[in-house]
Amino acid sequence: MLALHSKPKRMQGRHIGSLLVPAILFSLSSFIPPSRGKTSQSNPSTFTARLINLEATAKETFRFNASLHNSTPRAIIYTFRADMPAGWNLAFRVDGMQVTSFKADSNRTQDITIELTPTPDAKPGTYPIPVTATGESDTLSLKLEAVVKGSYGMELTTPTGLLSGEITEGKRESIHLTLRNTGTLPLEGLELAAQAPAKWDALFEPAKVERLEPGKSIDVVANLKVPEKTIAGDYVTTFSARNNNTNATALFRTTVTTSWLAGWMGVLVILAAVAVIYTLIRKYGRR
Repeated sequence: MLALHSKPKRMQGRHIGSLLVPAILFSLSSFIPPSRGKTSQSNPSTFTARLINLEATAKETFRFNASLHNSTPRAIIYTFRADMPAGWNLAFRVDGMQVTSFKADSNRTQDITIELTPTPDAKPGTYPIPVTATGESDTLSLKLEAVVKGSYGMELTTPTGLLSGEITEGKRESIHLTLRNTGTLPLEGLELAAQAPAKWDALFEPAKVERLEPGKSIDVVANLKVPEKTIAGDYVTTFSARNNNTNATALFRTTVTTSWLAGWMGVLVILAAVAVIYTLIRKYGRR
Protein backbone atom coordinates (compact mmCIF):
# COMPACT_ATOMS: atom_id res chain seq x y z
CA MET A 1 0.00 0.00 0.00
CA LEU A 2 2.90 2.39 0.75
CA ALA A 3 4.50 1.68 -2.61
CA LEU A 4 1.33 2.49 -4.40
CA HIS A 5 1.06 6.03 -2.85
CA SER A 6 4.72 7.14 -3.28
CA LYS A 7 4.53 7.63 -7.06
CA PRO A 8 1.63 10.12 -7.16
CA LYS A 9 3.44 12.37 -4.61
CA ARG A 10 6.49 12.69 -6.89
CA MET A 11 4.35 13.59 -9.85
CA GLN A 12 2.51 16.20 -7.78
CA GLY A 13 5.83 17.86 -6.76
CA ARG A 14 6.98 18.04 -10.36
CA HIS A 15 3.68 19.64 -11.38
CA ILE A 16 3.99 22.34 -8.70
CA GLY A 17 7.58 23.10 -9.76
CA SER A 18 6.56 23.50 -13.38
CA LEU A 19 4.04 26.16 -12.32
CA LEU A 20 6.46 28.08 -10.08
CA VAL A 21 9.19 28.59 -12.70
CA PRO A 22 7.08 30.69 -15.17
CA ALA A 23 5.68 32.73 -12.30
CA ILE A 24 9.18 33.59 -11.04
CA LEU A 25 10.36 34.52 -14.54
CA PHE A 26 7.33 36.79 -15.08
CA SER A 27 8.00 38.57 -11.77
CA LEU A 28 11.65 39.18 -12.68
CA SER A 29 10.75 40.54 -16.11
CA SER A 30 8.60 43.26 -14.53
CA PHE A 31 11.71 44.72 -12.83
CA ILE A 32 13.79 44.96 -16.01
CA PRO A 33 14.22 48.71 -16.89
CA PRO A 34 13.12 49.79 -20.39
CA SER A 35 15.79 50.58 -22.95
CA ARG A 36 16.68 54.17 -23.83
CA GLY A 37 15.48 53.71 -27.36
CA LYS A 38 11.97 52.88 -26.16
CA THR A 39 11.94 55.98 -23.93
CA SER A 40 12.62 58.34 -26.80
CA GLN A 41 9.84 56.74 -28.81
CA SER A 42 7.30 56.92 -25.98
CA ASN A 43 8.15 60.59 -25.26
CA PRO A 44 8.62 62.31 -28.64
CA SER A 45 9.19 66.04 -29.14
CA THR A 46 5.97 68.06 -29.23
CA PHE A 47 4.65 71.31 -30.74
CA THR A 48 1.43 72.42 -29.03
CA ALA A 49 -0.70 75.52 -28.39
CA ARG A 50 -2.87 76.50 -25.44
CA LEU A 51 -5.68 77.56 -27.80
CA ILE A 52 -5.73 76.40 -31.40
CA ASN A 53 -8.87 78.37 -32.34
CA LEU A 54 -9.05 82.17 -31.96
CA GLU A 55 -11.74 84.63 -33.06
CA ALA A 56 -11.17 88.29 -34.00
CA THR A 57 -12.04 90.88 -36.63
CA ALA A 58 -10.05 91.46 -39.81
CA LYS A 59 -8.58 94.61 -38.22
CA GLU A 60 -7.08 92.69 -35.28
CA THR A 61 -4.05 90.42 -34.86
CA PHE A 62 -4.45 86.76 -33.88
CA ARG A 63 -1.91 85.75 -31.19
CA PHE A 64 -1.43 82.05 -30.47
CA ASN A 65 0.63 80.97 -27.44
CA ALA A 66 2.51 77.81 -28.42
CA SER A 67 5.19 75.60 -26.83
CA LEU A 68 7.87 73.42 -28.43
CA HIS A 69 9.43 70.64 -26.34
CA ASN A 70 12.66 68.97 -27.45
CA SER A 71 12.77 65.52 -25.84
CA THR A 72 15.96 64.37 -27.61
CA PRO A 73 19.34 64.15 -25.82
CA ARG A 74 20.82 66.88 -28.06
CA ALA A 75 20.01 70.44 -29.15
CA ILE A 76 18.09 70.81 -32.42
CA ILE A 77 17.54 73.81 -34.71
CA TYR A 78 13.90 74.07 -35.77
CA THR A 79 12.71 76.12 -38.75
CA PHE A 80 9.16 77.49 -38.76
CA ARG A 81 6.76 77.54 -41.68
CA ALA A 82 3.02 78.14 -42.10
CA ASP A 83 0.46 78.04 -44.90
CA MET A 84 -1.95 80.98 -44.84
CA PRO A 85 -4.21 82.94 -47.20
CA ALA A 86 -2.61 85.35 -49.67
CA GLY A 87 -1.85 88.77 -48.25
CA TRP A 88 -1.86 87.66 -44.61
CA ASN A 89 1.20 88.35 -42.44
CA LEU A 90 2.74 85.87 -40.02
CA ALA A 91 5.42 86.30 -37.35
CA PHE A 92 7.03 83.84 -34.92
CA ARG A 93 8.42 85.33 -31.70
CA VAL A 94 10.75 83.71 -29.19
CA ASP A 95 11.40 85.75 -26.03
CA GLY A 96 9.87 88.77 -27.79
CA MET A 97 12.21 88.57 -30.80
CA GLN A 98 10.88 87.78 -34.28
CA VAL A 99 12.52 84.64 -35.67
CA THR A 100 12.21 82.16 -38.51
CA SER A 101 14.16 79.43 -36.69
CA PHE A 102 15.64 78.82 -33.25
CA LYS A 103 17.81 76.36 -31.34
CA ALA A 104 15.89 74.13 -28.93
CA ASP A 105 18.03 72.78 -26.08
CA SER A 106 17.87 69.15 -25.05
CA ASN A 107 14.90 68.19 -22.88
CA ARG A 108 13.74 71.81 -22.70
CA THR A 109 10.43 73.54 -23.52
CA GLN A 110 10.39 76.90 -25.31
CA ASP A 111 7.38 79.25 -25.43
CA ILE A 112 6.60 80.64 -28.89
CA THR A 113 4.15 83.38 -29.86
CA ILE A 114 2.58 83.08 -33.30
CA GLU A 115 1.12 86.36 -34.60
CA LEU A 116 -1.23 86.27 -37.57
CA THR A 117 -2.54 89.45 -39.23
CA PRO A 118 -5.27 89.08 -41.88
CA THR A 119 -5.90 91.48 -44.73
CA PRO A 120 -8.32 94.32 -43.86
CA ASP A 121 -10.83 93.02 -46.41
CA ALA A 122 -10.73 89.39 -45.25
CA LYS A 123 -14.20 87.90 -45.44
CA PRO A 124 -15.81 86.41 -42.31
CA GLY A 125 -15.14 82.70 -41.92
CA THR A 126 -12.84 80.03 -40.47
CA TYR A 127 -9.33 79.84 -41.91
CA PRO A 128 -7.14 76.75 -41.17
CA ILE A 129 -3.49 77.65 -40.57
CA PRO A 130 -1.17 74.59 -40.61
CA VAL A 131 2.16 75.37 -38.91
CA THR A 132 5.31 73.22 -38.94
CA ALA A 133 8.62 73.24 -37.07
CA THR A 134 11.20 71.26 -39.05
CA GLY A 135 14.32 69.88 -37.35
CA GLU A 136 17.21 67.70 -38.50
CA SER A 137 15.32 64.43 -38.46
CA ASP A 138 11.69 65.22 -37.69
CA THR A 139 8.89 67.70 -38.45
CA LEU A 140 6.48 68.83 -35.75
CA SER A 141 3.02 69.93 -36.88
CA LEU A 142 0.47 72.26 -35.33
CA LYS A 143 -2.98 72.96 -36.76
CA LEU A 144 -4.37 76.40 -35.91
CA GLU A 145 -7.65 78.08 -36.85
CA ALA A 146 -8.31 81.80 -37.27
CA VAL A 147 -12.00 82.72 -37.17
CA VAL A 148 -12.54 86.13 -38.78
CA LYS A 149 -15.61 87.91 -37.47
CA GLY A 150 -17.56 90.41 -39.52
CA SER A 151 -17.02 94.07 -38.63
CA TYR A 152 -18.91 97.31 -39.17
CA GLY A 153 -17.16 100.47 -40.28
CA MET A 154 -17.63 103.48 -42.53
CA GLU A 155 -15.97 106.73 -43.54
CA LEU A 156 -17.53 110.09 -44.37
CA THR A 157 -15.42 112.54 -46.36
CA THR A 158 -15.39 114.47 -49.66
CA PRO A 159 -14.35 113.12 -53.08
CA THR A 160 -11.11 115.14 -52.88
CA GLY A 161 -10.57 114.79 -49.16
CA LEU A 162 -10.77 118.58 -48.74
CA LEU A 163 -13.10 119.48 -45.86
CA SER A 164 -13.40 123.24 -46.34
CA GLY A 165 -15.08 125.70 -48.68
CA GLU A 166 -16.55 129.17 -49.16
CA ILE A 167 -20.14 130.34 -49.18
CA THR A 168 -21.77 133.75 -49.54
CA GLU A 169 -24.13 134.88 -46.81
CA GLY A 170 -27.76 134.47 -47.78
CA LYS A 171 -26.90 131.80 -50.38
CA ARG A 172 -27.21 128.00 -50.58
CA GLU A 173 -24.13 125.92 -51.41
CA SER A 174 -23.97 122.25 -52.51
CA ILE A 175 -21.28 120.27 -50.68
CA HIS A 176 -20.42 116.87 -52.18
CA LEU A 177 -19.71 114.11 -49.67
CA THR A 178 -18.61 110.48 -50.05
CA LEU A 179 -19.88 107.73 -47.75
CA ARG A 180 -17.75 104.57 -47.83
CA ASN A 181 -18.29 101.16 -46.17
CA THR A 182 -14.91 100.23 -44.66
CA GLY A 183 -16.14 97.14 -42.80
CA THR A 184 -16.74 93.55 -43.89
CA LEU A 185 -20.51 93.50 -43.32
CA PRO A 186 -23.25 95.38 -45.22
CA LEU A 187 -24.56 98.62 -43.72
CA GLU A 188 -28.31 99.16 -43.68
CA GLY A 189 -30.55 102.10 -42.80
CA LEU A 190 -27.91 104.84 -42.80
CA GLU A 191 -29.28 108.25 -41.87
CA LEU A 192 -27.47 111.52 -42.60
CA ALA A 193 -27.60 114.63 -40.42
CA ALA A 194 -25.78 117.92 -39.88
CA GLN A 195 -24.98 119.99 -36.82
CA ALA A 196 -24.64 123.52 -38.20
CA PRO A 197 -24.48 127.03 -36.66
CA ALA A 198 -27.72 128.60 -35.46
CA LYS A 199 -30.29 129.39 -38.17
CA TRP A 200 -28.28 127.52 -40.82
CA ASP A 201 -30.11 124.88 -42.84
CA ALA A 202 -28.81 121.58 -44.29
CA LEU A 203 -30.66 119.21 -46.64
CA PHE A 204 -29.24 115.90 -47.90
CA GLU A 205 -29.74 114.13 -51.21
CA PRO A 206 -30.36 111.31 -50.41
CA ALA A 207 -31.29 111.78 -46.77
CA LYS A 208 -31.12 108.00 -46.10
CA VAL A 209 -29.09 105.14 -47.59
CA GLU A 210 -30.96 101.85 -47.44
CA ARG A 211 -27.97 99.50 -47.99
CA LEU A 212 -24.24 99.87 -48.63
CA GLU A 213 -22.14 96.79 -49.40
CA PRO A 214 -18.61 96.27 -47.98
CA GLY A 215 -15.98 98.18 -49.94
CA LYS A 216 -18.58 100.26 -51.78
CA SER A 217 -19.18 104.01 -51.59
CA ILE A 218 -21.98 106.41 -52.45
CA ASP A 219 -22.02 110.14 -53.21
CA VAL A 220 -24.19 112.37 -51.04
CA VAL A 221 -24.95 116.06 -51.60
CA ALA A 222 -25.43 118.36 -48.61
CA ASN A 223 -27.21 121.61 -49.52
CA LEU A 224 -26.10 124.15 -46.93
CA LYS A 225 -28.03 127.43 -46.58
CA VAL A 226 -26.44 130.40 -44.80
CA PRO A 227 -28.89 133.04 -43.55
CA GLU A 228 -28.62 136.64 -44.64
CA LYS A 229 -26.62 139.14 -42.61
CA THR A 230 -24.33 136.39 -41.35
CA ILE A 231 -21.08 137.90 -40.14
CA ALA A 232 -18.16 137.03 -42.38
CA GLY A 233 -15.76 134.47 -40.92
CA ASP A 234 -15.09 130.75 -40.48
CA TYR A 235 -17.81 128.37 -39.29
CA VAL A 236 -17.73 124.61 -38.65
CA THR A 237 -20.50 122.20 -39.64
CA THR A 238 -20.46 118.57 -38.48
CA PHE A 239 -21.86 116.10 -41.01
CA SER A 240 -22.69 112.61 -39.73
CA ALA A 241 -23.96 109.25 -40.95
CA ARG A 242 -25.15 106.56 -38.55
CA ASN A 243 -27.22 103.45 -38.00
CA ASN A 244 -27.64 101.01 -35.11
CA ASN A 245 -24.19 99.46 -35.63
CA THR A 246 -21.76 102.25 -36.47
CA ASN A 247 -21.36 105.94 -37.26
CA ALA A 248 -19.01 108.37 -39.00
CA THR A 249 -18.54 112.14 -38.86
CA ALA A 250 -16.84 114.82 -40.93
CA LEU A 251 -16.00 118.35 -39.76
CA PHE A 252 -16.45 120.84 -42.61
CA ARG A 253 -15.09 124.38 -42.24
CA THR A 254 -17.05 127.03 -44.14
CA THR A 255 -15.74 130.52 -44.81
CA VAL A 256 -18.66 132.95 -45.10
CA THR A 257 -18.18 136.00 -47.32
CA THR A 258 -20.48 138.95 -47.85
CA SER A 259 -22.17 139.57 -51.19
CA TRP A 260 -20.92 142.31 -53.54
CA LEU A 261 -24.17 144.22 -53.04
CA ALA A 262 -23.74 144.20 -49.29
CA GLY A 263 -20.16 145.28 -49.76
CA TRP A 264 -21.11 148.23 -51.93
CA MET A 265 -23.87 149.14 -49.52
CA GLY A 266 -21.32 149.23 -46.76
CA VAL A 267 -19.05 151.46 -48.80
CA LEU A 268 -21.93 153.82 -49.56
CA VAL A 269 -22.85 153.97 -45.88
CA ILE A 270 -19.28 154.87 -45.00
CA LEU A 271 -19.11 157.53 -47.73
CA ALA A 272 -22.44 158.98 -46.60
CA ALA A 273 -21.20 159.17 -43.02
CA VAL A 274 -18.04 160.93 -44.13
CA ALA A 275 -20.08 163.39 -46.20
CA VAL A 276 -22.35 164.19 -43.27
CA ILE A 277 -19.41 164.78 -40.97
CA TYR A 278 -17.72 166.98 -43.57
CA THR A 279 -20.89 169.03 -44.03
CA LEU A 280 -21.31 169.52 -40.30
CA ILE A 281 -17.72 170.64 -39.93
CA ARG A 282 -18.04 173.16 -42.75
CA LYS A 283 -21.35 174.47 -41.43
CA TYR A 284 -20.58 174.78 -37.76
CA GLY A 285 -16.84 175.03 -37.90
CA ARG A 286 -16.92 178.68 -39.06
CA ARG A 287 -18.85 179.92 -36.05
